[in-house]
Amino acid sequence: MGRIHNIINRKGKQDAKRANVFTKHARAITVAAKEGGPDPEYNATLKTAIDKAKADNMPNDNIDRAIAKGSGVGATDDYETITYEGYGPGGVAVIVHTLTDNKNRTAGNVRYYFDKNGGNLGTSGCVSFMFDRKGQIFVETSDDISEDEIMEVALEAGAEDIITEEVGYEILTAPEDFNAVRDALQKKGYAFISADIKMLPQTTTELTDPSHIKQMEKLIDLLEEDDDVQDIYHNWE
Repeated sequence: MGRIHNIINRKGKQDAKRANVFTKHARAITVAAKEGGPDPEYNATLKTAIDKAKADNMPNDNIDRAIAKGSGVGATDDYETITYEGYGPGGVAVIVHTLTDNKNRTAGNVRYYFDKNGGNLGTSGCVSFMFDRKGQIFVETSDDISEDEIMEVALEAGAEDIITEEVGYEILTAPEDFNAVRDALQKKGYAFISADIKMLPQTTTELTDPSHIKQMEKLIDLLEEDDDVQDIYHNWE
């Protein structure tokens, strides 16, 4: 099963947790607007946060309120970005990006999730060397999309690689080329399943013990349910 299948399945799970997902998006949009200004045309971080929110069907009113909050309309909490690294059950490498206004609460929660499910937190850098930071864009297959055309548009805009699967296309870029490739594809009318800069594993770890699989699924669920957690990356096969 390819990564596009995984993204589609994950978005299906998110539909059942929509309020939680909107909270995470609102927080990311507010912080991006506060740090870089309210205009997404001049704030690439904000544009990416808005695109991610829209991909999860977050209403425009919610997005506008989050931007306004970051721009000084209403009280704004002070958030900081903290990344945690560790190992899940069976030695699966895990990276957790958080956005929090209480680092003691977040650290305690993340440590608890790992300890409760057969994992352990490590020091900064203990697993990140096993991942590459890449721009990643998924476009779902349709009768209107020509493989040759999408490859031409993406490569001309600076994409590094395009992986074709039965259900769609995975387009990979260097982080600094992500915005240019995303914008070029958007101008051509391509709709994205997902578009973001992510940490992609260089190799994967397969879990064969049913108890490890159950623990890993629970660990991911707990992290996804936590409002402070923005992104989770792992190398589970």
